[in-house]
Amino acid sequence: MTTTLTRPASSAAQESGTTGDTPVPPYDPYQRNCPTRQLLDRIGDRWTVLVVGALAEAEGATRYSAIARRIDGVSQKMLTQTLRALERDGLVTRTAHPEIPPRVEYELTDLGRSLHGTVSLLEEWSRSNMGAVLQARDAYDTETVRNRGNGR
Repeated sequence: MTTTLTRPASSAAQESGTTGDTPVPPYDPYQRNCPTRQLLDRIGDRWTVLVVGALAEAEGATRYSAIARRIDGVSQKMLTQTLRALERDGLVTRTAHPEIPPRVEYELTDLGRSLHGTVSLLEEWSRSNMGAVLQARDAYDTETVRNRGNGR
């Protein structure tokens, strides 16, 4: 059974007098060719999580260098690629100011801010549960070493 989701017509359609709902394709990230899979790959990327968090903390337009300073360990290449991908997905806006030297700022869009709500839950979960994860890792590593010593 296939369920077709609907969303309200766009404001442009509403303004033009068109009524009714616009059909939404049944997105399924478990299907390899579904575009939601690419979006989940983007959202689940560690640099995306950190860039979205850094931009949310800034609460406004933020220069590239400030983002790079906030995210310890990110390379220039990865930060640039991540920002471009987020801009393409409509999560970040890029504003280039015609100045000497050039000044470029990034800011979360409304869509990006809505993603931050989810990302911040993951960040909080990781902080709250890091102790338990470290204990599980230690137990696993200890058991793995013991089993390998026994030829298992």
